[in-house]
Amino acid sequence: MQAIWVVDDDRSIRWVLEKALTRAQMPVRLFEKAEDVVTALRFEEPSVVLSDIRMPDMSGVELLAKIKERNPQIPVIIMTAFSDLDSAVSAFQSGAYEYLAKPFDINNVIELLRRVREERQGTQSTDGAELTSTQDSPDMIGQSRAMQEVFRAIGRLSQSHVTVLLTGESGSGKEVVARALHRHSLRAKAPFVAINTAAIPRELLESELFGHERGAFTGANTLQYGRFEQAKGGTLFLDEIGDMPMELQTRLLRVLSDGSFYRVGGRQLIHADVRVIAATNQNLEERVKEGLFREDLYHRLNVIRLRLPPLRERVEDIEALSNHFLTAAAKSLRTERKQLSLEALNCMQAFAFPGNVRQLENVCNWLTVMAPSQIIRANDLPPEFHDRTPAPVMTAMSCEPSMQLWTEGLREEVLQSLKENKPQVMTEMMRRFESVVYKAALEATNGKKIEAAQKLGVGRNTLTRKIQELDLA
Repeated sequence: MQAIWVVDDDRSIRWVLEKALTRAQMPVRLFEKAEDVVTALRFEEPSVVLSDIRMPDMSGVELLAKIKERNPQIPVIIMTAFSDLDSAVSAFQSGAYEYLAKPFDINNVIELLRRVREERQGTQSTDGAELTSTQDSPDMIGQSRAMQEVFRAIGRLSQSHVTVLLTGESGSGKEVVARALHRHSLRAKAPFVAINTAAIPRELLESELFGHERGAFTGANTLQYGRFEQAKGGTLFLDEIGDMPMELQTRLLRVLSDGSFYRVGGRQLIHADVRVIAATNQNLEERVKEGLFREDLYHRLNVIRLRLPPLRERVEDIEALSNHFLTAAAKSLRTERKQLSLEALNCMQAFAFPGNVRQLENVCNWLTVMAPSQIIRANDLPPEFHDRTPAPVMTAMSCEPSMQLWTEGLREEVLQSLKENKPQVMTEMMRRFESVVYKAALEATNGKKIEAAQKLGVGRNTLTRKIQELDLA
Protein backbone atom coordinates (compact mmCIF):
# COMPACT_ATOMS: atom_id res chain seq x y z
CA MET A 1 0.00 0.00 0.00
CA GLN A 2 1.30 3.46 -0.85
CA ALA A 3 2.38 5.93 1.79
CA ILE A 4 0.24 8.55 3.49
CA TRP A 5 1.35 12.02 2.40
CA VAL A 6 1.30 14.74 5.05
CA VAL A 7 1.42 18.35 3.74
CA ASP A 8 1.86 21.15 6.29
CA ASP A 9 4.20 24.13 6.55
CA ASP A 10 4.21 23.69 10.35
CA ARG A 11 7.19 21.49 11.22
CA SER A 12 5.75 20.49 14.60
CA ILE A 13 2.57 19.12 12.98
CA ARG A 14 4.62 17.12 10.49
CA TRP A 15 6.78 15.75 13.33
CA VAL A 16 3.80 14.69 15.46
CA LEU A 17 2.03 12.98 12.57
CA GLU A 18 5.21 11.26 11.43
CA LYS A 19 5.81 9.78 14.88
CA ALA A 20 2.19 8.72 15.32
CA LEU A 21 1.92 7.12 11.87
CA THR A 22 5.24 5.34 12.23
CA ARG A 23 4.13 3.98 15.61
CA ALA A 24 0.90 2.80 13.95
CA GLN A 25 3.01 1.04 11.29
CA MET A 26 1.70 3.21 8.45
CA PRO A 27 4.18 4.42 5.81
CA VAL A 28 4.34 8.21 5.69
CA ARG A 29 5.95 10.87 3.50
CA LEU A 30 6.22 14.50 4.62
CA PHE A 31 5.90 17.65 2.51
CA GLU A 32 6.46 21.23 3.59
CA LYS A 33 5.18 22.78 0.35
CA ALA A 34 2.10 21.95 -1.70
CA GLU A 35 4.05 22.49 -4.92
CA ASP A 36 6.29 19.55 -4.01
CA VAL A 37 3.20 17.35 -3.78
CA VAL A 38 2.11 18.35 -7.28
CA THR A 39 5.57 17.48 -8.57
CA ALA A 40 5.67 14.15 -6.73
CA LEU A 41 2.29 13.14 -8.19
CA ARG A 42 3.93 12.86 -11.61
CA PHE A 43 5.93 9.86 -10.44
CA GLU A 44 3.88 8.15 -7.70
CA GLU A 45 0.58 8.21 -5.87
CA PRO A 46 -0.25 8.25 -2.15
CA SER A 47 -2.86 6.16 -0.41
CA VAL A 48 -4.20 9.26 1.38
CA VAL A 49 -3.25 12.95 1.45
CA LEU A 50 -3.51 14.82 4.76
CA SER A 51 -3.13 18.53 3.96
CA ASP A 52 -3.29 21.82 5.82
CA ILE A 53 -5.69 24.37 4.30
CA ARG A 54 -3.52 27.51 4.71
CA MET A 55 -0.03 27.33 3.28
CA PRO A 56 2.14 30.09 1.82
CA ASP A 57 2.58 28.73 -1.71
CA MET A 58 -0.80 27.10 -2.36
CA SER A 59 -3.95 26.58 -0.29
CA GLY A 60 -5.14 23.14 0.68
CA VAL A 61 -8.27 23.60 -1.43
CA GLU A 62 -6.14 24.48 -4.49
CA LEU A 63 -3.96 21.44 -3.86
CA LEU A 64 -7.10 19.32 -3.46
CA ALA A 65 -8.33 20.48 -6.88
CA LYS A 66 -5.00 19.58 -8.51
CA ILE A 67 -4.98 16.14 -6.90
CA LYS A 68 -8.56 15.45 -8.00
CA GLU A 69 -7.71 16.63 -11.52
CA ARG A 70 -4.93 14.04 -11.73
CA ASN A 71 -6.70 11.21 -9.89
CA PRO A 72 -10.18 11.71 -8.38
CA GLN A 73 -9.85 8.46 -6.41
CA ILE A 74 -7.11 9.74 -4.07
CA PRO A 75 -8.76 10.57 -0.70
CA VAL A 76 -7.79 14.00 0.64
CA ILE A 77 -8.32 15.08 4.25
CA ILE A 78 -8.14 18.82 4.94
CA MET A 79 -6.75 20.17 8.24
CA THR A 80 -7.17 23.72 9.50
CA ALA A 81 -6.57 25.79 12.62
CA PHE A 82 -8.92 28.49 11.29
CA SER A 83 -12.11 26.49 10.80
CA ASP A 84 -15.15 28.29 9.41
CA LEU A 85 -18.18 27.40 7.36
CA ASP A 86 -16.87 28.63 4.01
CA SER A 87 -13.67 26.61 4.19
CA ALA A 88 -15.58 23.50 5.29
CA VAL A 89 -18.06 23.82 2.41
CA SER A 90 -15.28 24.61 -0.05
CA ALA A 91 -13.31 21.57 1.05
CA PHE A 92 -16.26 19.19 0.74
CA GLN A 93 -17.44 20.61 -2.58
CA SER A 94 -13.92 20.23 -3.95
CA GLY A 95 -14.04 16.55 -3.06
CA ALA A 96 -12.42 16.34 0.37
CA TYR A 97 -12.96 13.08 2.25
CA GLU A 98 -12.99 14.77 5.66
CA TYR A 99 -12.36 18.13 7.30
CA LEU A 100 -10.38 18.28 10.58
CA ALA A 101 -10.16 21.25 12.93
CA LYS A 102 -6.87 21.72 14.79
CA PRO A 103 -5.96 20.87 17.47
CA PHE A 104 -7.20 17.33 16.87
CA ASP A 105 -7.00 14.07 18.78
CA ILE A 106 -4.13 12.16 17.17
CA ASN A 107 -5.75 8.80 17.98
CA ASN A 108 -8.89 9.84 16.10
CA VAL A 109 -6.76 10.87 13.12
CA ILE A 110 -5.03 7.47 13.08
CA GLU A 111 -8.39 5.67 13.14
CA LEU A 112 -9.69 7.91 10.35
CA LEU A 113 -6.64 7.18 8.19
CA ARG A 114 -7.01 3.44 8.80
CA ARG A 115 -10.63 3.60 7.71
CA VAL A 116 -9.81 5.61 4.58
CA ARG A 117 -7.09 3.17 3.53
CA GLU A 118 -9.39 0.18 4.10
CA GLU A 119 -12.21 1.79 2.13
CA ARG A 120 -9.91 2.63 -0.75
CA GLN A 121 -8.80 -0.97 -1.01
CA GLY A 122 -12.38 -2.09 -1.61
CA THR A 123 -14.19 0.89 -3.08
CA GLN A 124 -13.64 3.95 -5.23
CA SER A 125 -14.72 7.46 -4.27
CA THR A 126 -16.57 9.76 -6.65
CA ASP A 127 -15.22 12.86 -8.29
CA GLY A 128 -15.57 16.17 -6.49
CA ALA A 129 -16.61 19.41 -8.14
CA GLU A 130 -14.18 22.27 -7.80
CA LEU A 131 -15.31 25.38 -5.98
CA THR A 132 -13.35 28.53 -5.27
CA SER A 133 -13.52 29.48 -1.62
CA THR A 134 -15.10 32.85 -0.90
CA GLN A 135 -13.20 35.36 1.18
CA ASP A 136 -16.12 37.35 2.57
CA SER A 137 -17.03 37.34 6.24
CA PRO A 138 -18.29 33.97 7.48
CA ASP A 139 -22.06 33.61 7.80
CA MET A 140 -21.57 31.29 10.79
CA ILE A 141 -19.07 31.36 13.63
CA GLY A 142 -17.93 28.38 15.64
CA GLN A 143 -14.73 26.61 16.64
CA SER A 144 -16.49 24.13 18.92
CA ARG A 145 -16.73 20.46 18.07
CA ALA A 146 -20.53 20.72 17.92
CA MET A 147 -20.43 23.51 15.34
CA GLN A 148 -17.77 21.74 13.30
CA GLU A 149 -20.24 18.88 12.92
CA VAL A 150 -22.82 21.39 11.64
CA PHE A 151 -20.27 22.79 9.16
CA ARG A 152 -19.50 19.29 7.91
CA ALA A 153 -23.19 18.55 7.43
CA ILE A 154 -23.72 21.76 5.43
CA GLY A 155 -20.73 20.86 3.29
CA ARG A 156 -22.05 17.38 2.57
CA LEU A 157 -25.54 18.71 1.80
CA SER A 158 -24.27 21.44 -0.53
CA GLN A 159 -24.63 19.28 -3.65
CA SER A 160 -28.03 17.86 -2.71
CA HIS A 161 -31.66 18.98 -3.11
CA VAL A 162 -32.83 16.80 -0.23
CA THR A 163 -35.32 18.08 2.36
CA VAL A 164 -33.72 19.05 5.69
CA LEU A 165 -35.28 19.25 9.16
CA LEU A 166 -33.50 21.59 11.58
CA THR A 167 -34.12 21.04 15.28
CA GLY A 168 -32.87 23.01 18.26
CA GLU A 169 -33.85 25.42 20.99
CA SER A 170 -35.18 28.90 20.26
CA GLY A 171 -32.38 31.29 19.36
CA SER A 172 -29.89 28.57 18.43
CA GLY A 173 -29.60 29.85 14.85
CA LYS A 174 -31.87 27.62 12.77
CA GLU A 175 -32.62 30.30 10.18
CA VAL A 176 -28.91 31.18 9.96
CA VAL A 177 -28.16 27.53 9.15
CA ALA A 178 -31.04 27.41 6.65
CA ARG A 179 -29.63 30.45 4.85
CA ALA A 180 -26.17 28.85 4.86
CA LEU A 181 -27.60 25.66 3.36
CA HIS A 182 -29.18 27.76 0.61
CA ARG A 183 -26.14 29.94 0.05
CA HIS A 184 -23.91 26.91 -0.50
CA SER A 185 -26.42 24.89 -2.52
CA LEU A 186 -26.96 24.47 -6.26
CA ARG A 187 -29.97 26.79 -5.84
CA ALA A 188 -27.96 29.70 -4.43
CA LYS A 189 -28.76 32.07 -7.32
CA ALA A 190 -32.52 31.63 -6.83
CA PRO A 191 -34.59 33.16 -3.97
CA PHE A 192 -34.46 32.16 -0.32
CA VAL A 193 -37.96 32.64 1.12
CA ALA A 194 -38.69 32.24 4.83
CA ILE A 195 -42.04 32.03 6.60
CA ASN A 196 -42.82 31.53 10.28
CA THR A 197 -45.84 29.26 10.24
CA ALA A 198 -46.61 30.05 13.90
CA ALA A 199 -46.70 33.82 13.39
CA ILE A 200 -49.45 33.89 10.73
CA PRO A 201 -53.13 33.31 11.60
CA ARG A 202 -54.31 29.92 10.36
CA GLU A 203 -57.01 31.48 8.16
CA LEU A 204 -54.30 33.40 6.27
CA LEU A 205 -51.53 30.81 6.30
CA GLU A 206 -52.91 28.75 3.38
CA SER A 207 -52.99 31.83 1.16
CA GLU A 208 -49.51 32.86 2.30
CA LEU A 209 -48.07 29.47 1.36
CA PHE A 210 -49.94 28.67 -1.85
CA GLY A 211 -51.26 32.02 -3.03
CA HIS A 212 -54.83 32.78 -4.14
CA GLU A 213 -56.78 33.71 -7.24
CA ARG A 214 -58.65 36.96 -7.58
CA GLY A 215 -62.09 36.61 -6.01
CA ALA A 216 -61.17 33.42 -4.12
CA PHE A 217 -62.57 34.94 -0.91
CA THR A 218 -63.75 38.25 0.47
CA GLY A 219 -60.96 40.79 0.13
CA ALA A 220 -59.04 38.82 -2.53
CA ASN A 221 -59.08 41.64 -5.05
CA THR A 222 -55.92 40.64 -6.91
CA LEU A 223 -53.98 37.52 -7.80
CA GLN A 224 -51.40 36.74 -5.09
CA TYR A 225 -48.42 34.43 -5.47
CA GLY A 226 -47.70 32.28 -2.44
CA ARG A 227 -44.32 31.50 -0.89
CA PHE A 228 -43.96 28.30 -2.91
CA GLU A 229 -44.10 30.33 -6.13
CA GLN A 230 -41.98 33.17 -4.75
CA ALA A 231 -39.21 30.67 -3.95
CA LYS A 232 -39.28 29.10 -7.43
CA GLY A 233 -35.93 27.45 -8.17
CA GLY A 234 -34.67 28.28 -4.69
CA THR A 235 -35.28 27.37 -1.06
CA LEU A 236 -38.42 27.66 1.09
CA PHE A 237 -37.73 27.81 4.83
CA LEU A 238 -40.69 26.77 6.99
CA ASP A 239 -39.94 27.89 10.54
CA GLU A 240 -41.83 26.59 13.58
CA ILE A 241 -43.28 23.77 11.47
CA GLY A 242 -44.47 21.98 14.62
CA ASP A 243 -47.19 24.63 15.09
CA MET A 244 -48.68 24.26 11.60
CA PRO A 245 -52.46 23.57 11.74
CA MET A 246 -53.44 19.99 10.93
CA GLU A 247 -55.48 20.91 7.82
CA LEU A 248 -52.48 22.69 6.29
CA GLN A 249 -50.22 19.78 7.17
CA THR A 250 -52.30 17.72 4.76
CA ARG A 251 -51.80 20.25 1.94
CA LEU A 252 -48.07 20.49 2.64
CA LEU A 253 -47.76 16.71 2.57
CA ARG A 254 -49.42 16.63 -0.84
CA VAL A 255 -46.97 19.22 -2.20
CA LEU A 256 -43.98 17.31 -0.86
CA SER A 257 -45.36 14.05 -2.25
CA ASP A 258 -46.61 15.21 -5.67
CA GLY A 259 -44.49 18.31 -6.23
CA SER A 260 -47.51 20.39 -7.26
CA PHE A 261 -50.38 22.40 -5.75
CA TYR A 262 -53.35 24.67 -6.51
CA ARG A 263 -53.70 28.29 -5.43
CA VAL A 264 -56.65 29.00 -3.14
CA GLY A 265 -59.65 29.26 -5.45
CA GLY A 266 -57.57 28.15 -8.43
CA ARG A 267 -57.93 25.34 -10.95
CA GLN A 268 -54.49 25.43 -12.56
CA LEU A 269 -52.04 22.84 -11.23
CA ILE A 270 -48.72 24.56 -10.38
CA HIS A 271 -45.37 22.78 -10.15
CA ALA A 272 -43.43 23.48 -6.93
CA ASP A 273 -39.76 23.82 -7.87
CA VAL A 274 -38.35 24.44 -4.38
CA ARG A 275 -36.14 22.82 -1.80
CA VAL A 276 -37.90 22.71 1.57
CA ILE A 277 -36.02 23.28 4.82
CA ALA A 278 -38.18 23.03 7.94
CA ALA A 279 -37.32 23.97 11.51
CA THR A 280 -38.80 23.44 14.94
CA ASN A 281 -37.90 23.78 18.59
CA GLN A 282 -40.48 21.13 19.52
CA ASN A 283 -40.24 17.36 19.79
CA LEU A 284 -42.07 16.28 16.65
CA GLU A 285 -42.08 12.62 17.70
CA GLU A 286 -44.05 13.55 20.82
CA ARG A 287 -46.43 15.73 18.79
CA VAL A 288 -47.03 12.77 16.45
CA LYS A 289 -47.87 10.56 19.45
CA GLU A 290 -50.23 13.26 20.76
CA GLY A 291 -52.01 13.44 17.39
CA LEU A 292 -50.93 17.04 16.80
CA PHE A 293 -48.63 16.35 13.86
CA ARG A 294 -49.09 14.00 10.92
CA GLU A 295 -46.75 11.02 11.06
CA ASP A 296 -46.49 10.79 7.27
CA LEU A 297 -45.56 14.49 7.03
CA TYR A 298 -42.99 14.02 9.78
CA HIS A 299 -41.27 11.29 7.75
CA ARG A 300 -41.42 13.45 4.60
CA LEU A 301 -39.66 16.30 6.41
CA ASN A 302 -37.24 14.16 8.42
CA VAL A 303 -35.14 13.04 5.44
CA ILE A 304 -32.01 14.66 6.85
CA ARG A 305 -32.16 15.93 10.43
CA LEU A 306 -29.65 18.45 11.67
CA ARG A 307 -29.62 19.31 15.39
CA LEU A 308 -28.25 22.72 16.33
CA PRO A 309 -26.48 22.76 19.70
CA PRO A 310 -27.56 25.26 22.36
CA LEU A 311 -24.99 27.86 23.32
CA ARG A 312 -24.28 26.15 26.65
CA GLU A 313 -22.90 23.20 24.66
CA ARG A 314 -20.50 25.42 22.72
CA VAL A 315 -19.08 27.64 25.46
CA GLU A 316 -15.76 28.03 23.60
CA ASP A 317 -17.62 29.94 20.84
CA ILE A 318 -18.90 32.68 23.17
CA GLU A 319 -15.74 34.79 22.86
CA ALA A 320 -15.73 34.83 19.05
CA LEU A 321 -19.50 35.37 18.87
CA SER A 322 -19.34 38.22 21.39
CA ASN A 323 -16.57 39.94 19.46
CA HIS A 324 -18.58 39.60 16.26
CA PHE A 325 -21.75 41.02 17.81
CA LEU A 326 -19.91 43.86 19.58
CA THR A 327 -18.27 44.84 16.28
CA ALA A 328 -21.62 44.73 14.47
CA ALA A 329 -23.33 46.76 17.20
CA ALA A 330 -20.60 49.41 17.15
CA LYS A 331 -20.86 49.67 13.36
CA SER A 332 -24.64 49.96 13.50
CA LEU A 333 -24.56 52.65 16.18
CA ARG A 334 -21.51 54.37 14.66
CA THR A 335 -19.61 54.26 17.90
CA GLU A 336 -16.30 52.86 19.10
CA ARG A 337 -16.26 49.12 19.62
CA LYS A 338 -16.26 47.98 23.24
CA GLN A 339 -13.98 45.24 24.59
CA LEU A 340 -14.81 42.41 26.98
CA SER A 341 -12.59 42.11 30.02
CA LEU A 342 -11.48 38.64 31.07
CA GLU A 343 -13.72 38.68 34.13
CA ALA A 344 -16.75 39.66 32.00
CA LEU A 345 -15.96 36.92 29.49
CA ASN A 346 -15.69 34.36 32.28
CA CYS A 347 -19.11 35.41 33.58
CA MET A 348 -20.63 35.11 30.12
CA GLN A 349 -19.09 31.68 29.61
CA ALA A 350 -20.53 30.55 32.96
CA PHE A 351 -24.03 31.77 32.07
CA ALA A 352 -26.60 29.26 30.76
CA PHE A 353 -28.00 31.53 27.99
CA PRO A 354 -31.55 30.12 27.81
CA GLY A 355 -32.10 32.33 24.75
CA ASN A 356 -28.93 30.98 23.10
CA VAL A 357 -27.15 32.96 20.37
CA ARG A 358 -30.05 35.40 19.95
CA GLN A 359 -29.80 36.29 23.64
CA LEU A 360 -26.02 36.74 23.38
CA GLU A 361 -26.52 39.14 20.47
CA ASN A 362 -29.07 41.13 22.47
CA VAL A 363 -26.68 41.29 25.44
CA CYS A 364 -23.89 42.64 23.20
CA ASN A 365 -26.23 45.29 21.79
CA TRP A 366 -27.26 46.22 25.35
CA LEU A 367 -23.63 46.47 26.49
CA THR A 368 -22.69 48.67 23.52
CA VAL A 369 -25.29 51.18 24.68
CA MET A 370 -25.26 50.77 28.46
CA ALA A 371 -21.70 49.88 29.53
CA PRO A 372 -20.12 53.07 30.95
CA SER A 373 -16.58 52.54 29.61
CA GLN A 374 -14.85 50.96 26.63
CA ILE A 375 -13.77 47.98 28.71
CA ILE A 376 -16.78 45.89 29.70
CA ARG A 377 -16.40 44.59 33.25
CA ALA A 378 -18.39 41.87 34.98
CA ASN A 379 -20.53 44.29 36.96
CA ASP A 380 -21.50 46.02 33.67
CA LEU A 381 -23.36 42.89 32.54
CA PRO A 382 -27.19 42.83 32.74
CA PRO A 383 -28.79 41.86 36.08
CA GLU A 384 -29.56 38.28 35.05
CA PHE A 385 -25.84 37.51 35.01
CA HIS A 386 -25.62 38.30 38.72
CA ASP A 387 -28.97 36.88 39.83
CA ARG A 388 -28.57 33.40 38.40
CA THR A 389 -26.40 30.52 39.54
CA PRO A 390 -23.65 29.88 36.96
CA ALA A 391 -24.23 26.91 34.68
CA PRO A 392 -22.48 23.69 35.79
CA VAL A 393 -20.83 23.20 32.39
CA MET A 394 -17.67 24.95 33.54
CA THR A 395 -15.98 26.14 36.70
CA ALA A 396 -17.41 29.54 37.44
CA MET A 397 -15.12 32.36 38.48
CA SER A 398 -16.36 35.15 40.67
CA CYS A 399 -18.20 37.84 38.71
CA GLU A 400 -17.33 40.54 41.23
CA PRO A 401 -14.02 42.46 41.16
CA SER A 402 -11.72 40.92 43.75
CA MET A 403 -8.28 41.81 42.44
CA GLN A 404 -7.71 45.18 44.09
CA LEU A 405 -4.07 44.41 44.81
CA TRP A 406 -3.09 44.75 41.18
CA THR A 407 -5.95 46.74 39.61
CA GLU A 408 -4.90 49.88 41.45
CA GLY A 409 -1.38 49.52 40.06
CA LEU A 410 -2.83 48.98 36.60
CA ARG A 411 -4.94 52.12 37.00
CA GLU A 412 -1.86 54.16 37.86
CA GLU A 413 0.02 52.84 34.86
CA VAL A 414 -2.87 53.64 32.52
CA LEU A 415 -3.09 57.18 33.90
CA GLN A 416 0.65 57.64 33.40
CA SER A 417 0.46 56.37 29.81
CA LEU A 418 -2.41 58.74 29.08
CA LYS A 419 -0.50 61.68 30.54
CA GLU A 420 2.47 60.85 28.32
CA ASN A 421 0.16 60.62 25.27
CA LYS A 422 1.39 57.14 24.38
CA PRO A 423 -0.26 55.74 21.25
CA GLN A 424 -2.81 52.90 21.34
CA VAL A 425 -2.88 52.60 25.12
CA MET A 426 -5.81 50.17 25.10
CA THR A 427 -4.23 47.84 22.55
CA GLU A 428 -0.93 47.77 24.41
CA MET A 429 -2.53 47.20 27.81
CA MET A 430 -4.73 44.38 26.50
CA ARG A 431 -1.75 42.74 24.84
CA ARG A 432 0.36 42.91 28.04
CA PHE A 433 -2.54 41.65 30.16
CA GLU A 434 -3.22 38.70 27.85
CA SER A 435 0.48 37.88 27.61
CA VAL A 436 0.74 37.60 31.40
CA VAL A 437 -2.43 35.51 31.73
CA TYR A 438 -1.70 33.04 28.93
CA LYS A 439 1.98 32.73 29.82
CA ALA A 440 1.13 32.04 33.47
CA ALA A 441 -1.39 29.37 32.45
CA LEU A 442 1.20 27.64 30.25
CA GLU A 443 3.78 27.78 33.04
CA ALA A 444 1.28 26.34 35.53
CA THR A 445 0.54 23.39 33.23
CA ASN A 446 4.14 22.85 32.04
CA GLY A 447 3.23 23.88 28.53
CA LYS A 448 0.20 21.58 28.17
CA LYS A 449 -2.09 23.63 25.94
CA ILE A 450 -5.29 21.66 26.40
CA GLU A 451 -4.99 21.74 30.19
CA ALA A 452 -4.10 25.45 30.13
CA ALA A 453 -7.14 26.22 28.00
CA GLN A 454 -9.41 24.26 30.34
CA LYS A 455 -8.07 26.05 33.41
CA LEU A 456 -8.57 29.45 31.78
CA GLY A 457 -12.03 28.54 30.55
CA VAL A 458 -11.25 29.26 26.89
CA GLY A 459 -11.29 27.12 23.79
CA ARG A 460 -8.18 25.26 22.65
CA ASN A 461 -8.22 27.10 19.35
CA THR A 462 -8.41 30.42 21.19
CA LEU A 463 -5.32 29.52 23.20
CA THR A 464 -3.44 28.44 20.07
CA ARG A 465 -4.34 31.69 18.33
CA LYS A 466 -3.27 33.81 21.31
CA ILE A 467 0.09 32.00 21.53
CA GLN A 468 0.72 32.99 17.91
CA GLU A 469 -0.57 36.55 18.27
CA LEU A 470 1.39 37.24 21.47
CA ASP A 471 4.59 35.47 20.38
CA LEU A 472 4.51 33.07 23.32
CA ALA A 473 5.70 30.01 21.40
